[in-house]
Amino acid sequence: MLEPANRQVDVVVVGAGVAGLAAAHRLTSAGVTTVVLEAAPCAGGRMATEKVDGFRLDRVGQVLSTSGTELGRTPGLGSLPLRPYAPGVLLHRDGRTHRAGAPVNAGSARGALHAVRALASAPRGGTAVSGRGGTAPAGGAMDQARLGAALGRLAATPVDRLLARPELPAAEALAARGIPARTVAGFLRPLLAALLSDPALTSSSRAADLALRAFAGGGLCVPEGGAEAVPELLARALPPGTVRTGVRVTSVSTTAVATADHGEFHCRAVLLATDARAAAVLLPGLRVPDFHPVTVVHHTTDDPAPAFAAGRSLLLDADRGGPVAHTAVVSAVDPSRAPAGRLLISSTVLGTPPDDVDTAVRTHLSRLYGTSTRRWETLAVHHTRDAVPALRPPYDPHRPVRLLAGLYVCGDHRDTGGPDGALHSARRAAAAILSDLGAHASGPETEAPLPRAA
Repeated sequence: MLEPANRQVDVVVVGAGVAGLAAAHRLTSAGVTTVVLEAAPCAGGRMATEKVDGFRLDRVGQVLSTSGTELGRTPGLGSLPLRPYAPGVLLHRDGRTHRAGAPVNAGSARGALHAVRALASAPRGGTAVSGRGGTAPAGGAMDQARLGAALGRLAATPVDRLLARPELPAAEALAARGIPARTVAGFLRPLLAALLSDPALTSSSRAADLALRAFAGGGLCVPEGGAEAVPELLARALPPGTVRTGVRVTSVSTTAVATADHGEFHCRAVLLATDARAAAVLLPGLRVPDFHPVTVVHHTTDDPAPAFAAGRSLLLDADRGGPVAHTAVVSAVDPSRAPAGRLLISSTVLGTPPDDVDTAVRTHLSRLYGTSTRRWETLAVHHTRDAVPALRPPYDPHRPVRLLAGLYVCGDHRDTGGPDGALHSARRAAAAILSDLGAHASGPETEAPLPRAA
């Protein structure tokens, strides 16, 4: 049992995912005494990484963006190394693999056009056409020009202007903008499926625009060592004793938090940083959004064929010819995730997975990578029901984090989906708490850009 003196703090944060940890870092940096209570035996939430025989296997394999990301603005993450994917993505369509959408500098519509027009002109191993038959997924030269110009404009458009656009479901908005159906099906749909976990493109056009803007202006990446590197760095930066795991919260008010086995914590403010369902249990009536389920299947092999076919690229299926939405040889992107001499192939299934998901995924991967998968070893199959919030219209990317003075909530369900939204909502919640407590944030609001490994 904790001593009574250790149960009197300024702020109690409930939940030690990245949102709760990031908010706690901002609060403690401002001199506000804070404790983070986590029911699980370890911190991290959905950004968890399982270790199996020297492999590091993410449970929800979301790709991150290096452009416009909240990662670089979050105190405590300045030393987080990011491993970039090769520019753009690989698209598998009609038996061929094409490289498309190589990111460009923000504001460079001409650069975007150049990158997309390379779809149909480069040799195998370049920017790239391989296989036999079929056409480039972005369509002909005119389609490629329109797509390149659209990506360039998105990269240069301020966020507030994107959010002021009329709102539609993403699929309807793309059609209304005159983008050819073959370009949507061959490039934008598989790309947005990877970025939003929404293959049906039911997400708000505003959410889709924000995702495409980040993609067009930067690149895709993964944290070195696995997704758990993000919460580990945040927790390590907090004062000793701030994070207390194995503590289950049973009720909250503006001045106290009750736990199942560790007594009551008294405070001046409470921040709920749990997932949406857990937050609604503690605060009945709190809105719980719909979520996209995600299944990640991890395989290993010593066959070099997948690495030869995909390299460090994210490989998307434009044909929708099986359960896999996107896949990558993750060990080629981040060698720390697999033992020497072994490849780690991580594949993502969106929506409800098939009954025999591993067999279905293997069959699909054999076509995507152009090699037999019969001898591949299955390391893990991770299914997460509430993986990514469904950002359907009407979509408010900045839902209130202050419920009333003394009671606050944050998480990706209050913002954009994924780690970036969780971190951004944490920044907003910490600012609201500090304002209400009469405290002030210390240090600069932004940090130096995150280091990117070669």
